[in-house]
Amino acid sequence: MNGCFHLKPGLTREPKWGHLRDLHKAIKSSEAALVSAYPTVTSLGSKQEAHVFKSKSGACAAFLANYDTRYSVKVKFGNGQYDLPRWSISILPDCKTAVFNTAKIGAHSSKKAMVPVNSAFSWQSYTEQSPTADDREATVHNGLWEQIYLTRDASDYLWYMTDVKIDPNEGFLKGRQGPILTVWSAGHALHVFTNGQLSGTVYGGLDNPKLTFSNNVKLRAGINRISLLSVAVGLPNVGTHFETWNAGVLGPVTLKGLNEGTRDISKQNWSYKIGLKGEALNLHTVTGSSSVEWVQGSQLVKKQPMTWYKTTFNAPRGNEPLALDMSSMGKGQVWINGQSIGRHWPGYIARGSCGACDYAGTYTDKKCRTNCGEPSQRWYHVPRSWVKPSGNLLVVFEEWGGDPSRIALVKRTATA
Repeated sequence: MNGCFHLKPGLTREPKWGHLRDLHKAIKSSEAALVSAYPTVTSLGSKQEAHVFKSKSGACAAFLANYDTRYSVKVKFGNGQYDLPRWSISILPDCKTAVFNTAKIGAHSSKKAMVPVNSAFSWQSYTEQSPTADDREATVHNGLWEQIYLTRDASDYLWYMTDVKIDPNEGFLKGRQGPILTVWSAGHALHVFTNGQLSGTVYGGLDNPKLTFSNNVKLRAGINRISLLSVAVGLPNVGTHFETWNAGVLGPVTLKGLNEGTRDISKQNWSYKIGLKGEALNLHTVTGSSSVEWVQGSQLVKKQPMTWYKTTFNAPRGNEPLALDMSSMGKGQVWINGQSIGRHWPGYIARGSCGACDYAGTYTDKKCRTNCGEPSQRWYHVPRSWVKPSGNLLVVFEEWGGDPSRIALVKRTATA
């Protein structure tokens, strides 16, 4: 559901992992015959076939297929009879013994539970600062530029900033609603700020990463700063001409509702700043996190966008797999002892229709969906090899605004 995401080694998921392991083992056992000849296909019934591979050295492997989506059948092949569940394939590495069937789950399945292993974290927060007009690291270009061209993937984040002059005689200043700011972007997410205040957040989807922000914004007489924080959520690495796919604010960007009508501000000068201040300061590391003033206790910032959080924890006993429950957060990134465990995005809700599931028939991405209306991912794997016995630094950058007090370190337990 999540598009292109930064993946880390995760936890085995049974029975799927074991079922695929057994499939690979069965295919490997058939290797000598598979790589030596093309198959001979014979009919075993109206909707059943045998695909037989034979090598000159005598190796033989057979794949018995039942294409019927409604009925299981018993077929005769060679000197034996074989039960074929509906819409399934049996693998016979020696053309005699069925060692695997795609519809039969032989892998062990156990009940999994994610159990909290720590008391509440003691969090500190630091608010990410928006770039200022005189930021020395900002560059100025005429018009809007593509994001990856500027960032070279050095950061997910790129600031687009420009100034808008509002005449004191503008009608909307006399109590009417502010003008409508409309921003067209190639994706993947966008945070819109006017004069340092968040005006809204929009994001694209897996099917179409493009997005549009369109909303009334508060402007005052004089110079107003519009800051657009564009976020790229991974880069494509498959598809036709994927190297030409764009990200970032490509425009147009317009203000509608001024005395002049609609003003296109796309082609005026824009300042660009790659990355966040917290990234430049390496706040996810022990040394970097000591370079700024953090607040805690009653001053801790909650449910506010663009906020960094840090805490420390000790490793729990045992060797069970560990994860972070990030369901109370929106979108951002997480680090353990300076190592990224990936982007978190529980605010991205799984959409679609979750109904009855029937494996039979041609697969589509809309088939057998689960957890509709829930976060696309809740738990984020923490490799035990990255965790020290004590004093582990956990840093979270939150873009949207979340409640860090509900983040929990959990271990995965399994019972038969």
